[in-house]
Amino acid sequence: MTPYLAQRRDELIRTYRDGLLLDVIPFWLRHGLDRQYGGIHTALGRRGELLDSDKSVWFQGRAAWTFANLYNTVEPRPEWLAAALSCADFLHDRCADLTGKLHFTVTAEGDPLRMRRYVYSECFAAIAYGAVHHATGQARWKERALAAFDLFLRFNREPGHIPPKTSPQTRPMKGLAPLMMTLVTAQDLREDLGDVVVRGRTLTQWAETAIAEIGRDFVKDDLRAVLEVVGPAGEVYDHFDGRLLNPGHAIEAAWFILREARRSGDEAMKRLGLRMLDYMWERGWDREHGGLLYFTDLHGKPIQEYWHFMKFWWPHNEAIIATLLAHLMTGDAKYAEMHRQVHDWTYAHFPDREHGEWFGYLDRQGRPTTELKGNMWKGPFHMPRQKWLCWQLLEGRR
Repeated sequence: MTPYLAQRRDELIRTYRDGLLLDVIPFWLRHGLDRQYGGIHTALGRRGELLDSDKSVWFQGRAAWTFANLYNTVEPRPEWLAAALSCADFLHDRCADLTGKLHFTVTAEGDPLRMRRYVYSECFAAIAYGAVHHATGQARWKERALAAFDLFLRFNREPGHIPPKTSPQTRPMKGLAPLMMTLVTAQDLREDLGDVVVRGRTLTQWAETAIAEIGRDFVKDDLRAVLEVVGPAGEVYDHFDGRLLNPGHAIEAAWFILREARRSGDEAMKRLGLRMLDYMWERGWDREHGGLLYFTDLHGKPIQEYWHFMKFWWPHNEAIIATLLAHLMTGDAKYAEMHRQVHDWTYAHFPDREHGEWFGYLDRQGRPTTELKGNMWKGPFHMPRQKWLCWQLLEGRR
C-alpha cells in the first residue's frame, strides 16, 4: 500500500461509500422516481422539489444502470431493482420513435418532445438493459441491450445516418465523443453480458478499436493535448471548434483507457491513458482557484463559450476516478497528489451539507450559481458512479 493510501484509504472509503448509500441514492429514490407514470424525474430543486416534469431520456438509461449496477455489485436490495425496472421499462416502452431511435426528452407520460441528431441515448439504454439482464436473468433485456448498441454502432459507423455539424465538403470533422461512448458502452456491456459479438466484433474488439483511433487521431503528444474534434485523419483545425479543449471529458476518456489497460495488461494502452490524464490535468486545473476549468483553448486564446471558466460537477467526478486509478496502477506519488487536490477541492465545494446531494454548477471561485440538484444532464450517474467505483477500487473489488 502506498503512503498516500495508508494514510487516507479508510477515510476515502467512508466518504465514497457513505455518500453513495446514505445520501445520493436515497435522495433520488425519495424525490426522483415517478410513481405515477414510471421512470425518473431529474429536474429537481435544492430540497428535491420538482421543477419540471419533462423527462431526460438519457437519464432513464443512466438511472436504470445506476440502480441495477448497485443491485448487482453491492447488495440485492429490492428497492434498487424496482427503481431500475421502472426506468428501463419506461425507456423501452415510451421513449423510442417508430424507427427505434430514442428521443432526447419526453413528457412525464412519455410523449415525444425532442429528437436530437446523435444517438447517445441508445448507449445509456444498452448499459441499462445489460445491467437489468444481469439482475433478472431475463433474456429480453439482453436482446434489447445488444439491439441498442447495434443501433448506436450503425448510426456512427455507417455514413448517412447522422447529419454532419459542418459541411463535409468544406471542413470534414469527427469527434472524440462517439469513440468514448463506443469504448465505455462496450466495457459496461461486457461486465453484464460477457464478451459477446455485436456487428461482427467482440465487445473487447470494439473497445480496442475505439482506443486505437483515440490514440492515433485525438492525442497530440507534440501539443500535450487531447482534442475534442479533428479532421478525418486527425488534422488540427485552427478555429474555435478545433482549438476547444474539454479537460474533464478527455480525463474521462483517459480512465476508460486505463480501465481497459488494467484488465488486459497492455502497457502501451496504460501509457496512453496516463499521458492523456497528464496533458489534460495541465490544461484544465485552475492554479489560481482550484478545480477544473470547463473549457480551455489549445493555444491559450480566448474562448467563445461564456461558461468556460465554470466548475461543473461531472469533470471533477471523472478526475477523481482517473487520478485514483492512475495511482493504484503506478504507485506514483504524482497521481496521489493529483487525487488529493481534486478530491479535497470537490468535496469542499459541491456537496450540499444542509439538504443533501450536490450542487452541479459553480463559478470559478467555487460558489454555486444555481440551487438545482438535477436537470436534463445532471442526475444519478456521474457522481454516484464515481463514489461507487472509487469505493470498489479502494476495497480491491474492481
